[in-house]
Amino acid sequence: MLYSLEAVRDNIRNREGKRVFYLGKGDQLTSEARDYLCRERIDILPATLAKPDSYTLPGGGTLSQKPEHMTHLYGNTLVPKNHPRIRFRGKIDTLESELILCQLEGAYTGELRQILELVRRLIACDVLREPVGDTELCGLDAEDQRKHSHFPQEYYGQPHFMPEHTDGPVIARLNRARCAAREAELAGVDAFVDVDGVPTRPDILQALNRVSSMLYILMIRAKAGPERNVYGY
Repeated sequence: MLYSLEAVRDNIRNREGKRVFYLGKGDQLTSEARDYLCRERIDILPATLAKPDSYTLPGGGTLSQKPEHMTHLYGNTLVPKNHPRIRFRGKIDTLESELILCQLEGAYTGELRQILELVRRLIACDVLREPVGDTELCGLDAEDQRKHSHFPQEYYGQPHFMPEHTDGPVIARLNRARCAAREAELAGVDAFVDVDGVPTRPDILQALNRVSSMLYILMIRAKAGPERNVYGY
């Protein structure tokens, strides 16, 4: 298999607190992917090292084999598949699939690609325990997204609306993706808010809020039409 830069980013793993990439026998990297791993100081390890000798449990126990009802939380730490963070990752998978279906409609493909890249980054940030970083989307930072989503009449000449079947497939798909983003955000609250109500990963929760806001803005743009859209989309 030839790993592209995107494929490498999707398959970075955590080993003893360090980011690593496992490369199988006969597999290769594009020059761009290899340069990325070198620049980010990510070790390239043989795939034979991917399977640990033992697995740890959050409570401190160990297992010699991975049971079917458990999966990796990070590294070689296992949790049940209904663990809140695993549920969250499942909701992210659903959101990714909805964004891809949106792209098939042929509208806002560039904007949707940016959103999809951010969503995919969230899984890596969770698994590798890294910060999300910048959440600017489609040229709008957090404050711009708030203004555009709260006051669409001012920016697009289009007030808030409830979608109908007569709005067409583009708006219907965007709305479904927006709903998936909201579900992922709620799953994130279950996964990343402690018993005192304090978020342990506010960056992930904020990023998902940005995603749902941007999808709503795209719905507004689609409803307004190109002749009333200040961005010309």
